[in-house]
Amino acid sequence: MQKSKAFISSLAALSLVTVSGCVTDPNTGERKVSRTAIGGVGGAVLGGLLGGVIGGKTGRIIGAGVGGVAGGVVGYKMDQQIKELKEQTAGSGVDVTEVDGGDAILVNLPDGVTFDVNSYTIKPTFRNTLDTVSASLQQYPDSLVDVYGHTDSSGSDSYNQRLSEQRAEAVANYMSSRGVSSARIRWQGFGETAPIADNTTAEGRARNRRVEIKIIPITQEDVEAARQTQ
Repeated sequence: MQKSKAFISSLAALSLVTVSGCVTDPNTGERKVSRTAIGGVGGAVLGGLLGGVIGGKTGRIIGAGVGGVAGGVVGYKMDQQIKELKEQTAGSGVDVTEVDGGDAILVNLPDGVTFDVNSYTIKPTFRNTLDTVSASLQQYPDSLVDVYGHTDSSGSDSYNQRLSEQRAEAVANYMSSRGVSSARIRWQGFGETAPIADNTTAEGRARNRRVEIKIIPITQEDVEAARQTQ
């Protein structure tokens, strides 16, 4: 009986979100469910949508000194940041998408325009794009930033792992050099372990060679929760 009541309550909460928790997405002009409404009304049910953060959020929030934004603002700010990043990186080969059920932003930097083959030196022609991403992170400071390096399956596991780490570190260091607080940033290499395409084709291998920048917005509620664990 208790489970049935909980399920009914969850459905009622989600119904309330659907009716009263809608906002206009600046990317499309369409009405959609507010992330804030999901986090506030259906948090007990939907909280698990938030993906992982390198090293965990709690310590990083405190160490980075992130202030967070009010719950009613975080969704709108995130939509604005996505819209601006898409416009500012258009034509560069960069892909900007929502991930973790709409609770984070993923900026995909394809290998061909970011690095030369077997190199972890950022191409000079791509620095302007990374400058744009860095400027966006400064304009929207209430977030943590993860940088992930990935390779295709060519070469040895150990070589691919090391190259993925070097490329992720290179991107993280570049953004720090452009004014993004290093306390907000963590990087990690995954080698060939997280493909997004078929490694048996040249096109698939090219897609798998990438660096991803994950932007995780932080709310004031996140900050308060982190402080309570100290």
